[in-house]
Amino acid sequence: GMVNNIENTVAGIQQVVELAGHRANVDINSVYVSIAGQHIKSQQHQGHIIRDNREDGITQEEIDRLTNDMYKLVINPGEQIIEVIPQEYTVDGETGIKAPRGVLGSKLEANFHIITGQTLAAKNIIKCVESAKLTAAGLILEPIASAEAVLSEEEKEAGVALVDIGGGTTDLAIFQDNLIRYTAVIPLGGDIVTEDIKKGCSIIKRHAEELKVRFGSSVAKENKDEEIVTIPGLQGRPSKEITLRNLAGIIQSRMTEIIDHVCYEIRNSGYEDKLIGGIVLTGGGSQLKHLAQLTSFITGMDVRIGYPSQHLANDLPKELGSPMFATGVGLVMLGIQQSEEKRKKKDYYSSKSTSGSGQGGKFFNV
Repeated sequence: GMVNNIENTVAGIQQVVELAGHRANVDINSVYVSIAGQHIKSQQHQGHIIRDNREDGITQEEIDRLTNDMYKLVINPGEQIIEVIPQEYTVDGETGIKAPRGVLGSKLEANFHIITGQTLAAKNIIKCVESAKLTAAGLILEPIASAEAVLSEEEKEAGVALVDIGGGTTDLAIFQDNLIRYTAVIPLGGDIVTEDIKKGCSIIKRHAEELKVRFGSSVAKENKDEEIVTIPGLQGRPSKEITLRNLAGIIQSRMTEIIDHVCYEIRNSGYEDKLIGGIVLTGGGSQLKHLAQLTSFITGMDVRIGYPSQHLANDLPKELGSPMFATGVGLVMLGIQQSEEKRKKKDYYSSKSTSGSGQGGKFFNV
């Protein structure tokens, strides 16, 4: 989840944006960027405002003002608030209000899910984007983007834990009543599984990754001892034979550790007994064979693999429906939503300013 090489990252961004623009036949100059990493933290916070005009319903300006107040919270040095997500609103003690605009009342309160991260990490990501001659339209937490692509509204309402297994990190997002309730980032992902295979089998990293993708399994007993794969030796050295059961044993050990971390975070969230929808696995690491079975065995919950294919056009290549692309598909979907919301707010404030009603056309940072 961290940028370690600015030049390589910029080159990668330029290459992929050029390819995407060519295939879509558009000029891309603005992008939505996901952020992850061990430095990401989340917290719950409550805020409120006392309304001046109690005879009229709550306005969009007041809702925005309450949300913007959360960005002024004092946090640890070297960190910044990345995202503020409203939960339920409360008006004059009446709780559970999801859309308070137009409601009468004197005191507007809200619970917020606040996501923070290292300022330097976020700046490095934005610097890479800007160096690629692009504008970063928004910074979005990776599991929130993935959730948009692979979770159904029914799952979010019932209660579900999304586990996005990426290369460097495993991201967790818990939803209930259609609201995000908890997020966490586990500093272990698919890359460390590849590293384990490399060390355990004494082979180079490229061969270890290929072994994992083509023959890897998360449950050792699903493989027989006589199932063997041959790895080419280094120049002038003999080839090496590796049993698929030993390979699966290495993978199972590390994946068990990752799932144990997920279990700890789910317990820590306080929603362990409220996840009717169970667990949805996505991300490139979720493609390991038998991972859903291993996760279900360890957690005791229903588990499925999340694919973003339901949001893709029928004429697109099938490989784009892979869990590997869940975050990318989710970013596009959230980008469309946020662009539309910004347009609506701009129109709303423009009409307020023109009419001179409400709060005299006073603008807030939205």
